Amino acid sequence: MTQTVQVVRDDKAVYAAGAVVWRQTEGKLRILLIHRTKYRDVTLPKGKVDPGEMLAQTAVREVHEETGIRVHLGVPVGVSRYFMRPKRQKVVHYWAAEATDDAIRKSTFVPNREIAALEWVSLKKARKNLSYPVDLEILDEFERLVSDGALRTFPIIALRHAKAVSRSDWDGPDAARPLTARGKEQADAIVASLRAFGIRKIVTSDAVRCVQTVTPLARALDRRPVETQLISQDAWEDGVSDVRTVIGKRVRSGKPAVICSHGPVLPDILSELALATGTMHGSYVGSASALEVAAFSVAHLSATNPGSGIISIETHVPKA
Repeated sequence: MTQTVQVVRDDKAVYAAGAVVWRQTEGKLRILLIHRTKYRDVTLPKGKVDPGEMLAQTAVREVHEETGIRVHLGVPVGVSRYFMRPKRQKVVHYWAAEATDDAIRKSTFVPNREIAALEWVSLKKARKNLSYPVDLEILDEFERLVSDGALRTFPIIALRHAKAVSRSDWDGPDAARPLTARGKEQADAIVASLRAFGIRKIVTSDAVRCVQTVTPLARALDRRPVETQLISQDAWEDGVSDVRTVIGKRVRSGKPAVICSHGPVLPDILSELALATGTMHGSYVGSASALEVAAFSVAHLSATNPGSGIISIETHVPKA
């Protein structure tokens, strides 16, 4: 069954994000625990959201700041909730995140006033050493992924273009409608969160509003977007779009990718992704495709067997 996650925030809670950082060494799975200096506890790397951040961005930044290791996010592994004084809830989103050998070698960690030590441990030892029951609940979901053989994944991200000039205010061809000033801000704001998933390929509708939406990401990654009419709104309205070809290629490639398109086309993109991976069609397809401008849904597929179905879909909505 496909797991669905809505990664959104309100103003009534304190939000944070982190990861279960894992590695395979000599055929054995190990996860990373941090020993905090001030609190004298053992926990998972995490931290509070900085102003203007989305949660995926926070998770990657906090892991790097606390451990010196740069990671990309995999499947979400749960949300912990607990109350802080004075009776304000703290909500922490977690993802699985593989630490590559190269990232570990490049770690800049040294013991400091916040983190006294890092420790790679087995799942069994982690259960004994973690200081908080909420961390054990996150570990339960992580272990389920391990048991299902669904730990190593790659993402395909469906992105709706940012806010564009309205049709009523535009005299030219619809495909030439550009982003508004607010839309350009949104395009810049989502770059770090998209990068958090290790994006390597950018595919976009050739409409100006879609191309402009992915331009900041392409610049940050130093990659040229692939522009195509096959997922454009004009082609969709004329009945000549070919979403299946685009999705099939991305699934076969096994590489992290973002696909930027239009509101009316997104349901077809998610439906074709479900078909291409042998996933049972359900209400999650509609939910994941009903995106606001500049929002995106991340579908996680098995790196070894993408045809085994979508493991998880999470939807990210920029804060207004």
